[in-house]
Amino acid sequence: MFGELLKVFKEKFGEGGDIRGYFAPGRVNLIGEHTDYNGGHVFPCALTMGNYAVARKRDDDIIRWFNLTYPDNGVIEKNIREFAPEDNGLWYDYQEGVVWAFMQNGFHVPHGYDMVMKSDMPAGSGLSASASIEELAAVIIKDLFDIDMTMVDCARMGQYSENEYNGMNCGIMDQFASAMGKKDNAIFLDTSNLQYEYVPLNFTDEKIIITNSKVKHKLAGSAYNDRRRESEEALSDLKKVCDIKTLGDLDNETFRKYEDEISDPVCRKRAKHAVSENQRTIKAVECLRNSDLIAFGHLMNESHVSLRDDYEVSCPELDVLAEEAWKLPYVLGSRMTGGGFGGCTVSIVKSENTSDFCDVIAREYKKRTGLDCEFYIADPGDGAGRRQIND
Repeated sequence: MFGELLKVFKEKFGEGGDIRGYFAPGRVNLIGEHTDYNGGHVFPCALTMGNYAVARKRDDDIIRWFNLTYPDNGVIEKNIREFAPEDNGLWYDYQEGVVWAFMQNGFHVPHGYDMVMKSDMPAGSGLSASASIEELAAVIIKDLFDIDMTMVDCARMGQYSENEYNGMNCGIMDQFASAMGKKDNAIFLDTSNLQYEYVPLNFTDEKIIITNSKVKHKLAGSAYNDRRRESEEALSDLKKVCDIKTLGDLDNETFRKYEDEISDPVCRKRAKHAVSENQRTIKAVECLRNSDLIAFGHLMNESHVSLRDDYEVSCPELDVLAEEAWKLPYVLGSRMTGGGFGGCTVSIVKSENTSDFCDVIAREYKKRTGLDCEFYIADPGDGAGRRQIND
């Protein structure tokens, strides 16, 4: 990958200077969906798929970007002093947003840079291509200009930019997973305070399989923001009777005691999911530490049902993928992963049955939806950072 990027970089921007390589992964969330902006726990891992780039700093305020994944866009050239919040739905909006976020948060970005990038991750799959692009930009700026900040800071910059520049009111899970990933581990993250632990994924006889539904419904962005607003309305009602800061502060028993205080029945359903999903995530990590993968899988299944019925962020295609997976005896658990309304499911499958899983799911999905799906083995990888390139 870096060889191709370096070749194109020299063609577009010339040879010489200190050209550096970078990578930022996508992520898959094993359990803990739509809990990150509700002060709950999440359990994602970084992938070995993501966005690659080579970059070289300039001595003026101009940035030039070229993306081999979208070559028809040509070279994007902009002045970093002229960035202002906007979202045209294009990949470089996420790059712009991070440069802007650095400057808005008091980090000095002295100059622009030239960059060529490429992804090996499917866009619109729910594996957080946007956060990968954001963290790629963050590590490029941090490294090229020797900015003193942590990788947690890089995750914060990505979330801030997506919230304030791109208008997506997301939590921090995607950016945190991309920035902080660790090979062969998932991250057990408490989003209320950003305390985290790495938990080894010691799957000896199992594989994590991501199934891409190949659909992404247009309402995803606006509906995502609606879910956050509905959760905040539920929290506001509960705060009148409970001493809490987030929905993640509640356990299931306490929620059941006070749920009728939430005036809107839709908001009540949203809060029910946020609370129960947080408790499922805590329990699932405990099951994994105890090597109880059967129980872990059952919690994944329960997560999908809650996302489908209470949070209403699934879609018919994702439901078909999960339902067909649940029928197979060698599947420990399966659920939608990511923001929803399309994208992917994640399944824990016995290693010896991975080929059969792909064959059966592909056949049944085609039969029930008329669509084709794609499969990826999820190999948990390291987080974003500089990578060695060979000229």
